[in-house]
Amino acid sequence: MNLRKTTHKEAEVFTDSLNDIIFILLMFFLIVATLANPNVVKVGLPKGSKDTKAKQNIIVSIDKNQQYYLGTTKVDNAMIDTLLAREITKYKATVDTPTVVINADTSAYYGEVFRIMRLSKRSGAKVVANVK
Repeated sequence: MNLRKTTHKEAEVFTDSLNDIIFILLMFFLIVATLANPNVVKVGLPKGSKDTKAKQNIIVSIDKNQQYYLGTTKVDNAMIDTLLAREITKYKATVDTPTVVINADTSAYYGEVFRIMRLSKRSGAKVVANVK
C-alpha cells in the first residue's frame, strides 16, 4: 500500500517582464506609425534669419461683453477710434512703426476687430491679432 501524498505541480508562466516587452512594442509601433505617413506633401518652407517677435507697444483688448480696453484702461466704445489714433501718433515719435496687439474674445464681433485693424493700418502701425 502506497500512503504517500501525491503532489501535483501546476504549470506557471513567468510574466514579470511581459509588461516591459509590451511597452517597448507599443512605443516602437507608435514611432513607426508617425514616420510612415503616406499622405504628407513635402513643401519647402521659408526659414527666417531674424527674430520676428513684435514688440507690443499698444494693446487693445475686446472682452465678451464688447467692452474695449486700451492697455488696462477701459475705454468707451465711441472713443476707441480717436484714442487709438492718438496712441499710435504718440508712439510714432519714438518708434518707427509701432505695433498694435489686438486681444479679442472669441465671442467678440469680428467686424469690430477688423475695424480696429483697419484704423491701425491707416495710422501706420503693424497689427497683430490674437483671438482667445
